[in-house]
Amino acid sequence: MSNTITAPAFDIARIRADFPLLEGEMRGKPLVFLDSAASSQKPQQVLDALDYYYRHQNANVHRGVYELSQQATDAFELGRERARHFLNAGSTEEVIFVKGCTDGINLVASSFGRKFLREGDEVIISAMEHHSNIVPWQLACEYSGAILKVIPINDRGELIMEEYKKLLSERTQIVSIVHVSNALGTINPVKEIIDLAHDRDIPVLLDGAQATPHLKVDVQALDVDFYAFSGHKVFGPTGIGVLYGKKKWLDAMPPYQGGGEMIATVSFEKTTYNELPFKFEAGTPDISGAVGLGVALEYIEQIGQDNISAHENHLLEAATKQLLEIDGLSIIGTAENKASVISFLIEGTHPYDLGTILDKLGIAVRTGHHCTQPLMDRFEIPGTVRASFAVYNTMEDVDKLVAGVKRAANMLR
Repeated sequence: MSNTITAPAFDIARIRADFPLLEGEMRGKPLVFLDSAASSQKPQQVLDALDYYYRHQNANVHRGVYELSQQATDAFELGRERARHFLNAGSTEEVIFVKGCTDGINLVASSFGRKFLREGDEVIISAMEHHSNIVPWQLACEYSGAILKVIPINDRGELIMEEYKKLLSERTQIVSIVHVSNALGTINPVKEIIDLAHDRDIPVLLDGAQATPHLKVDVQALDVDFYAFSGHKVFGPTGIGVLYGKKKWLDAMPPYQGGGEMIATVSFEKTTYNELPFKFEAGTPDISGAVGLGVALEYIEQIGQDNISAHENHLLEAATKQLLEIDGLSIIGTAENKASVISFLIEGTHPYDLGTILDKLGIAVRTGHHCTQPLMDRFEIPGTVRASFAVYNTMEDVDKLVAGVKRAANMLR
């Protein structure tokens, strides 16, 4: 991890000032927000875009001939184009608006599963997956008769790639892997994962919920088949996300849901489906969410993904070093390549108790299994305390976290 910020224009004070909620308090203390892996805060630019849409452009999209509807449609489709640019997708046809990363994964598991999974086929995931990349595939395997295979991890929280290679076979129909672990911070070797699968003509889905706020993602360079992420983790609104899919797969897959927008013609005898991406966008979409997400993605690109990564890695290195100086503290997830997550435990204390004391100090962290119960079972722990950083966090936040953990540990002992 590098602590070099590549652009001298990077101004953390200016960036932090863009996020109104960070000026507030929690429990009467200045807020130290370290739970961005669950949901990030929103910059004023996104809040303004949402307000402007509802005050000046609010109308349904695609189906209205009147000017207001056309303005709403333009704003909505601009959000799609910004998502395409953010991922470097080849076409907006390959950019589907969904409710979030979970919804995107469910779409692929359902539609791809119905089309391509049969009894005896295999689906590969990993031991560090979020429940949203486990349960949809369990459901797909249950109704198709396919078998779920799991790549094991080592004690550092890294995929054992030799075991992954052994799992790939002529029965493998799809590989679905998290890009960055929400519980460990591990950055997986996704290009190698994709290339190994493609050597056998196996498609790959990446869960990008934790990667997109921290890393530059280029779906064409990765040659990934599907990529999903959530808006609320990239400074955008809740209830909106993106699923990228290669056109060849989206064309071959049946619709996920039926209703308005996703149809070309409907009769009681037969329905024909709309062109991409609308084939997978049944009903009135989250128009304001798409508008806000587009602004959020533009905000990230204006700061620069390299600048964001460098800043966050600097915070991660400093926090890791200082936390490890606390007696009895252990970090769960020590991969060589990590994004801005630290999951830790203090011997003799429960994560919830530690988190509760930090809350009293105005420090917001996450406690529990982080929707990765199989991963916690792998480490034989009930859960962890998780501190996660975003571009708006500062070294002062790190210092307050470390001081708070020391104080809580002394109290609980």
